[in-house]
Amino acid sequence: MNQSGNYDILYAEDNPNDAELTLRGFRKNNLVNQVFHVKDGEEALEFLFCRGRYKGRESGGKPLFVLLDLKMPKVDGLEVLREIKSDEKLKTVPVVMLTSSAEEKDIVESYKLGVNSYIIKPVEFEKLIITVSEIGQYWCILNKSVH
Repeated sequence: MNQSGNYDILYAEDNPNDAELTLRGFRKNNLVNQVFHVKDGEEALEFLFCRGRYKGRESGGKPLFVLLDLKMPKVDGLEVLREIKSDEKLKTVPVVMLTSSAEEKDIVESYKLGVNSYIIKPVEFEKLIITVSEIGQYWCILNKSVH
């Protein structure tokens, strides 16, 4: 973790293979050093709210965006999204759902809760790398956010 405990991207993904491929995509754009990867929704919330194992993390730092998997152990992506968007300090942080679920109910519920983008993970390795690369470029470089 960097000195302040702040990162541009919080990435929550429980599948180690998907996580490695996604981090590879960020690496292609020199963004990997700005990514903090957590393995489940509970850990994502602890990081964002500076509690539990991240209690000592500087609370003023918000990521440029949060990249969430939908189906995670302990706390799923929808609950993480719900808590982010209901918190006064975090609700302006963009949240991108990157998931394998193409179920209409998951898409609708994500948008009802305030997701900024819902992207279905490509199955092919190269397409996933390109998709992640484009996500990083858009949310870290092109998008203007409120901080």
